[in-house]
Amino acid sequence: MNANLVGARAPRLLVVDDATIMRMRIAGIAREAGWDVVAEATNGREGLDRYAEHRPDLVTLDIVMPELDGVETLRELRAADPSARVVMVSAVDQRAKLRECFALGALDFVVKPFDKERLISLFAKYAAVIRDTAAAGQTDASLRPHQPGNG
Repeated sequence: MNANLVGARAPRLLVVDDATIMRMRIAGIAREAGWDVVAEATNGREGLDRYAEHRPDLVTLDIVMPELDGVETLRELRAADPSARVVMVSAVDQRAKLRECFALGALDFVVKPFDKERLISLFAKYAAVIRDTAAAGQTDASLRPHQPGNG
């Protein structure tokens, strides 16, 4: 049995990144970790639409994208759904932007190029959080964002 199941289903993921290869890599690793990738999006606008359509358990969100960047997407997403779980993805050293993302409610971050094991560990961590939250009938208000330097 898959330890990542939430109730009777796999946790659901939305991958938002303008780079096709990054979407494919994140989605592939997520599937390997037992996640159901319910949608992918190539920019923030599309990501907001896919989120509203699918209501995933977790979103991976690139910071640098055309049309609507990750920071503004996160801002709009959290305004629409304060319980949205978001992990930021960054290809470059974006410390100032990451601080802003944490202030907006991002839970964690991954720096590209990322290590496969780091991503598998991240997916396992949030599958457990989602499963435990669902089992306890809790909301995500008690989740605290990851802080840079905490692993």
